[in-house]
Amino acid sequence: MQLEKYPLLSQLLHWLVAGLMLAAFGLGITMTDLPMSPQKFSWYAYHKWIGITVLALVLFRLLNRLFKGAPASPTHMKTWEKGVAHLTHWALYGLMFGVPLVGWLSTSALGFPVVYLKLWKLPDLVGKDEMLGQNLQDLHGALAWTMLVLIGLHILAAFKHHFIDRDEVLGRMLPWSVKRS
Repeated sequence: MQLEKYPLLSQLLHWLVAGLMLAAFGLGITMTDLPMSPQKFSWYAYHKWIGITVLALVLFRLLNRLFKGAPASPTHMKTWEKGVAHLTHWALYGLMFGVPLVGWLSTSALGFPVVYLKLWKLPDLVGKDEMLGQNLQDLHGALAWTMLVLIGLHILAAFKHHFIDRDEVLGRMLPWSVKRS
């Protein structure tokens, strides 16, 4: 049974944001262990740039989804599966907003500027407060790990649909066709 695919713009935004989030996560877990150096400062800047880019793209992605909609869930899915998929998607949207925003808040509270692409200094979201900054930094990390777990479950669900259910759910988000063996 052929299911309706997501529009191409939705697919491209999905994969672009996914790649950027994984890059930001990789930088995030690597940069914190680096000794103080120009490389460490550069990696922090790249991490912030990616986070702000994700924030903007996710806003655009959410608006696109609200105005264009999403394909209906497959009719063969059980009610609980549809509920879990719906909840997981909205939790991921919340985290895609929350992780970069909390990162920006923690950066502001720690007294470091966010200068996007070395061009635009973004406003501080809160005043300098070391303790608040540390707490927000911890929250940023916890939310990022939570998002990574949800992304893992999201991927496992897509593979389950493809390899076990043998349906077209995974192919709906791919710009190319997928042939199952």
